[in-house]
Amino acid sequence: MEFNRGVIKPIECAKEGFELIKSDYWLLLAISLVGGLIGGISMMIVAGAMTCGIYYAYLKKIDGHSVQFDDLWKGFQWFVPGLVLMILICLPLIVIYAVIFIPFFLSASMGGRLSQDELMALLIGSLAIEFVLALIMVALHTLLIFSFPLIVDRNLGVIAAITTSAKAVMANLGGCIGLILVNFVLIIAGYLAFCVGVYFVLPIIVAANVVAYRKVFPSLDDRSHEPPPVSAYGGG
Repeated sequence: MEFNRGVIKPIECAKEGFELIKSDYWLLLAISLVGGLIGGISMMIVAGAMTCGIYYAYLKKIDGHSVQFDDLWKGFQWFVPGLVLMILICLPLIVIYAVIFIPFFLSASMGGRLSQDELMALLIGSLAIEFVLALIMVALHTLLIFSFPLIVDRNLGVIAAITTSAKAVMANLGGCIGLILVNFVLIIAGYLAFCVGVYFVLPIIVAANVVAYRKVFPSLDDRSHEPPPVSAYGGG
């Protein structure tokens, strides 16, 4: 699949994203919050579908179409690929927590009492592992940043979305890293605003990511805003 290279300017993406969504800011905020809440309380079972629905709404807005709250439910058309992709994203997090906390649980279950030096060594080792794995997770999530939009916008299967996203990120690596840093600054600013501010910067972050995606993968002239049938996802 063809895509543009070296076209992401992080700060401009955030500014352009806000300008494009500000007329429907509160609607998109509601879509983002409700989608995230449903995905969380469903034990992540429908989190992929909700993420697809959120991106569907933002893509419509960025592409100049009207948005409705019901656009969120369109994500269920991509339930299977969304679920598989979400599992692949969350699985490394489970591994990280297992690697960090299992040694503590094993020590407690065996009834052993660690000395202060042994406890400190275990704690430092766990923190070091957590730091390395966190870097790996950031790198992995950066490579997958375009995966959900590709499923929604280009109707790709999971494997194709992952590989295409990774190739596009590597071709726009500086811009993608800068975009992650801009998003991080926005999140920190949100937390500094009595923590609740992080929810209000969420639409800007998603919009910035979608604008960056559109710069790499321009809109297709014949793009339909109706999701494909589930049968379209018979293979990756």
